[in-house]
Formats: sequence, C-alpha cells, structure tokens
Amino acid sequence: MTASRLTVAQALVRAMAAQWTEVDGERRRVFAGVWAIFGHGNVAALGEALYAARDVLPTLRAHNEQAMGHAAVAFAKASYRRRMMACTTSIGPGATNLATAAAVAHVNRLPLLLLPGDVFATRAPDPVLQQLEDFSDGLITANDCLRPLSRYFDRITRAEQLVVAFDRAMQVLTDPAACGPVTLALCQDVQAEALGWPPSLFEERSWGLRRSPPAREELARAVQVLCAARRPLIVCGGGVLYSEAGAALREFCERHGIPSGETQAGKSALPASHPLNLGGIGVTGTAAANALAAEADVVLAVGTRLQDFTTGSATLFRSKGCRIVALNVQPVDACKHGAVPLVADAREGLRKLSEALGEWRAAEAWTQRSHAERSSWRATAESFTAAGDQPLPSDAQVIGAVQRAAQASDILVGAAGGLPGELHKHWQAEQPAGYHLEYGFSCMGYEIAGAVGVKLAHPQREVIVMVGDGSYLMLNSEIATSVRMGLKLIIVLLDNGGFGCIERLQGSTGNASFNNMRASSDASGDRLDFVAHARSLGALASKVTGLAQLASSLAAARKSDRTSVLVIDTDPARSTAAGGHWWDVPVPEVSDRAEVRAARERYIVARQLRTDDD
Repeated sequence: MTASRLTVAQALVRAMAAQWTEVDGERRRVFAGVWAIFGHGNVAALGEALYAARDVLPTLRAHNEQAMGHAAVAFAKASYRRRMMACTTSIGPGATNLATAAAVAHVNRLPLLLLPGDVFATRAPDPVLQQLEDFSDGLITANDCLRPLSRYFDRITRAEQLVVAFDRAMQVLTDPAACGPVTLALCQDVQAEALGWPPSLFEERSWGLRRSPPAREELARAVQVLCAARRPLIVCGGGVLYSEAGAALREFCERHGIPSGETQAGKSALPASHPLNLGGIGVTGTAAANALAAEADVVLAVGTRLQDFTTGSATLFRSKGCRIVALNVQPVDACKHGAVPLVADAREGLRKLSEALGEWRAAEAWTQRSHAERSSWRATAESFTAAGDQPLPSDAQVIGAVQRAAQASDILVGAAGGLPGELHKHWQAEQPAGYHLEYGFSCMGYEIAGAVGVKLAHPQREVIVMVGDGSYLMLNSEIATSVRMGLKLIIVLLDNGGFGCIERLQGSTGNASFNNMRASSDASGDRLDFVAHARSLGALASKVTGLAQLASSLAAARKSDRTSVLVIDTDPARSTAAGGHWWDVPVPEVSDRAEVRAARERYIVARQLRTDDD
C-alpha cells in the first residue's frame, strides 16, 4: 500500500517531521528545524517542501554554510544529542562549506543531518553549474568531500532509495555508539520526482536514549581492577553529559571516595563546587587533577575518547603499573591505551559498577589528598583570575571578571585559541550544560555560530560567548543572525592583536615570532575597530577599558534584550603558568637557531616520559 504521490523532497521533509523524542517528560520533534541557504541545487524542490512544512519543521537562514553547520552541531550538543537539526545547501561551494562543521560533528560524536544538493542523476545537463569533474571517475561530485567526514553517506540517485537511506540515517543519528554526521546528497532532478510512498515512511516514530548495560564478564573484570586500587581517579568525559549521568557520577564519587578530573567536553557534569571535583585534566588541566593523575594506580575513564590533550600525549598517567578502565558506549573508545573495556551507557555502567563494588572505597588518605590538592589549586587559580594593576589584563583575569558577573544558570560558550586552556582551568560550572566548549576539533570560528545553536536549545538561559579576535575575524556573520532571530547573546571579545596562543607556542619551540600577530604581519599594525563592525551587524557594542568597566558593561548587557559585543584589549604574552601538562609538539631536529636546538633538547627529555612508560 502506498501514500499519495509526493516528491522526494516532500517525502523527506514529511518523514523528518514524523520523528519524535521525549525531553524532560515533554514530547518533542527530533528535528528542531532545518538551516538553509538556498541555491540552484536545493531551492526549487527542497525549498518548496520546506515552505509547505514550515509550521512543523521551521526553516532558519544563516549567513554562511559553515556557520549554520556549527549552530546545528552546538544545538545537538546542548540538547545532549536527544534533538538535532539539519542543514541544506546548493551543490557547489555551499556543500563544500559544510566540511568543517561536519568534521566538528564527527570528532565530537554529535548528530548532524546534511542535505546538500547534488548533480543531475540523469546527467542530461552535464556538467551543470558548480559541478566538479573528475576525469577518471564519473561518480565524483563536490559532496564526496563529505564522505570521510560522515558516519553515514548516501547519494539519492533514484526516488525509491530514500526509504532505506532515511531509515539508515536515523539509526546512525540516534545511536550513542555510532552517532555523528550523516550526509544524504540529493540529486537535484531526483528531488523533484514524485512517487507513491509506503505509509511506513511517514509513521510517527519515537526515539529514546538507548542505554546499553555492561556485559557481566567485563563488569567483573572492571570491579576486580578497581578493588585492587588504592589511588583511583575518574576522568569525566562528554559521554557523562550525553547520558545525563551527572547524578550517577556524583553518587559514585561520594560512595567510593574517588576524585574526578574533567575533560573539556565533560566539564559541568559534576558541579565545580563539589569537593571531589578537581577540575580540568590534561594539557589544559589544573595542578590538582594532574598531580593525582600522575600518581593514580587506576584511572576510570567515563565517556571520554582519551585524546592527547586529556592524556598529556600519553604521558600523564605515569604511575608504574597504572591501569585504565574505560567505560564507554563505543567499543573503539573503550579499548584505547590498552584499557580494560567496559562497554556500556555511562549512567547504567556507573550504577552497575557501584552496585558491584558495594562498600569498597578508595584509601582514605587518597581521598583526603584530593581535598588538599583541590584547596591548594583553588587558591592558586584565584591569584590568576583576580584583578591586577597591569596595563592590559590577561585572559584569566577577564575570565575571572566574567565569572564574577555570571549566574549559575548561564552557559559559557568557547572554542579555539588560548581561551579553552584558561577556561578549562578557571571556569566554574555549577549546572549541567553550563560549559560549552568545542575542543575536539579546536575549531576557530565556532564560537558565535555555536552560541546561536546553544541559545536555540536553551532560550531561557543566558548565553555568554568568550572569543578571541582571531576566531572572531574568521566567522562573525551569525551576530546578524542572532539579532534577526531575537537570540540574544553576550559576546566578550578579547583582542590580543592576533593569534596570541600560537605565538606563545611558537616561542616555546624556539622559533622567532612570525606570522601570528597583526603588529608584525599587517602593514598598519593598528587595532581593528571591532565595535563599529559589531554595530554594523545590528548588535549593541562597546569598547571596555579595564576589568571594572567590563563588570558594569556585563551587567548592562544582561539587562538588554539584544546581542551585545564587549571588546577588551588583553595581553597576548600572559597565560596561567600553574597547572597544565606537557603536550607533544615536535621540534625540528636540525635548525640554525640556537633557541630551536635548545627546545629540541627539552623536547627529547619530555618525550622520554612516554618512552619510559612503554
């Protein structure tokens, strides 16, 4: 039995609108909307279908395809992967502009449905406008750049293919283990073709969070390893938030006396004020978390893929015989670094693990040590975030000022550059989702577009963006989108005159200052007028002089109903010296510069930590 004739585009939109989930007891559509920048490959057919369905599947317009991808990714992250958005573009630069956002979603394991237009399946007009031509492969189109960036990729070249392709897409988008971007490349002639569709394609379907329990044998092995531990440490990753396992983690820590360090993605799962929360761990981590990581005999990694910033390039967990137990819904992640795998949903895994451990606790001296290290670090951190009398404040001092003006319900959004390291150390997140950092792909330009997606997910919460001038210059167009859509943001723009973070990294490897700071690479070297630029996009904007004025400007921005941009000059040379850990950045083995040769010697010594462990 088939339904009335619909075009492929109409059928796709109707099927998307039929997908449901439940969030906080409320039934919501899985797809909150479709970001669209129309072109010749998607405006006629998919545009027509979206217009007809605009009341149930809103269409939103951005100013840049990469930006709308970031907004969709951020929405999914802020929604704990329970809801998501789609993006549609034309067949050429619109499609290729999606690549960076797709990579962000892929690395961070976040659902994102990409619907780029494609060439004619019939090849009647060939080559069509914006079509790539591979002289050795007639099947290649611009969308093939999205293949390695997609968890599932399909090209709809016949109308009938949509039924199977959409079902596979939904399976991937909603699977905690396989989650990531999905690309359905839509041949533009096929979009417009009509077919009688099976009613099952449009039946309402509810997608719940799949909570896989741990296997009995793996649970027993994990319990055995933990029970032998005297100095255990938890690494809390983003999977804890996606599983909504914050309460389970808190109960686990308290019952068993185990301190916890947090990755960028896991920050806010455990309140910053909790006595067993040691803060950020790894390269950008706190002295407290890293001190205990160096001495831990068992590391329980929950919902983290243990990338190099978390593990200090595989040198952080260096106590002799240290074992890793990896609780993760994805088997590949659970087996990294030779870990004892515990493949399960984070919440279910923590609960089952706690039940099996019974009354077992870490050594009391270890728990007390964590309290002491935490107190010591907090005192150290406050010395960096406190206001000073320097001509230009550091990033940490600006963070301190923003924190003092913030409320517990606020959401802090950031991404690449020097700010993530300082925020990982210093920002105190008290409520889940209160800290939203994209650091899996370290994507410059994510901040403002991502904040739009966060605000869509949490319209009642204040969203504060902290962004450097480098990232701001890469992608700021969605300030106009936030103003047009009434999605108020508070944007704190820290202007250090260029790429200060990489300038410091360049210097630490013995290299001369080169191509990073505007003063040395621009003809004028003048500071840019970011205030005038932000105002031209419709935002309220002001130049802030000093931390006291920043505090009053933040208070005024909070009262406003429109996006505000607060620009403050900062010192590019200063960063938090305390905390952190070594990161493997190879230094040239041969160089004419004595500074580089000296840095190479330091690099060899640091790298030996990993060699010794091996």
